Amino acid sequence: MPYHAVIVGSGVGGLAAAIRLSVKGYSVTVFEKNPYPGGKLSYFEKGGFTFDAGPSLFTQPANIEELFKLAGKRAEDYFSYRSVPVSNNYFFENGKRITAWTALEKFAQELESKAGEPAQNIFTYLRDAEKLYQNIGTIFLNDSLHKLQTWTSPTIARAIGSLRMSYLNSTLHQYNSSRFKTPEAIQIFNRFATYNGSSPYQTPAMLSLIPHLELNEGTYYPHGGMINITNALYQLAQDLDVHFHFNTPVEKIHRNGNRITGVSAGGQSIDADVVVSNMDVYFTYKTLLQDTERATKVLKQERSSSAFIFYWGINSTFPELDLHNIFFSKDYLREFEGIFKSGDLTDDPTVYINITSKMEKGLAPDGKENWFVMVNTPAHRGQKWNELRPAIRRSVTSKLKRMLGRDIESLIEVEETLDPQTIETRTSSYMGSLYGTSSNSKFAAFLRHPNFSSQLKGLYFCGGSVHPGGGIPLCLKSAKIACDLIPQVKERLN
Repeated sequence: MPYHAVIVGSGVGGLAAAIRLSVKGYSVTVFEKNPYPGGKLSYFEKGGFTFDAGPSLFTQPANIEELFKLAGKRAEDYFSYRSVPVSNNYFFENGKRITAWTALEKFAQELESKAGEPAQNIFTYLRDAEKLYQNIGTIFLNDSLHKLQTWTSPTIARAIGSLRMSYLNSTLHQYNSSRFKTPEAIQIFNRFATYNGSSPYQTPAMLSLIPHLELNEGTYYPHGGMINITNALYQLAQDLDVHFHFNTPVEKIHRNGNRITGVSAGGQSIDADVVVSNMDVYFTYKTLLQDTERATKVLKQERSSSAFIFYWGINSTFPELDLHNIFFSKDYLREFEGIFKSGDLTDDPTVYINITSKMEKGLAPDGKENWFVMVNTPAHRGQKWNELRPAIRRSVTSKLKRMLGRDIESLIEVEETLDPQTIETRTSSYMGSLYGTSSNSKFAAFLRHPNFSSQLKGLYFCGGSVHPGGGIPLCLKSAKIACDLIPQVKERLN
């Protein structure tokens, strides 16, 4: 009988782990509490509008293509995507509008002509971001930081040699303030801290590598929307004979001494040689392993930000908007102090709007648009989100009315919402944090939970709550790191 691997959860990390272990020769079973795969990367339809429910930015498609290559399949038979000419449209309260073209020359010229930021500053910053990613970021993001072989690799010496103390001792905001002369450029590059749910006023300047992924490597759009990433990986897993059980939460992980032996799910006990948890590491310990002590240790790390999301079917079109749009708050520092310190919601939030109907017809009725509208919030700590919803909605609609010059509220034809408490319930993300723990510390990368258990043999972890972090690219990388630590079936499992 082949070795059996159980995956807890079918988020993008769980799907990738299932594919990788199937390729390694395991018989793979995935248990998912929801009636659909994908976790946060899901979708829904309402009133003729189609909405991607979760992550909306697609970068580093090579992470996905690698899975098809491993499986001996043609990615284009499952999945197609294209690069987009604009990574973001930025709107400022001072009336300035900046188009972040994916053609670097155009973006630099845009910032120079509209904000007065010297174009050379953009080129130099992104060149340094690329070096930082290639020399240091690739190690931190592609390898386990909790295995000796990582630290004895020849690439470590190169990484240490290229490390500047300013990357660790300066915050991202301090670093950006030293690299740019205009508040618009500083704010644009500060916002990349939100890509892993952190504050630019606390997270180290090491995160200045993130813009490299979007602005140097490119921004992409998957045909059919982000849900097609889930659909493609789910279909690939099925073609590899991975077995899925939906509406079937794992209730317990079994162990015998220091070895994992299986799980309980759907009222049955299932034997397993390997268990990979794509569930939030906190709930894995607290609920599935009933290990309150280790679950409590996880809580010592600050949780990432969460979000309040409005899904609006808009009965109009907005030519000035594109796929990705950011409406900045006037007081960015106050906004992040509210998210990570006081827990207060600002009445002037930064608003992100994703509109996939800009990219292809059929996702919204003719003459209308599907708006995914998100504001960053603190993680769920017992806030009464239903009571807060009207105030958040007013803040968003009044801001958009002020900055776009149109009455948005009168154009809302369809509406659904998603709040931090619901995010926690649906996706088992503790406190509704979108990225597990924040990176508001120079030691955050080292404090993230490893992709394996040092106490229980056969137990591994992937997804946004463990190394290297949240977001689609990092969740896919976490699955690779975890599965690279799992032996081929021909090797003895000790």
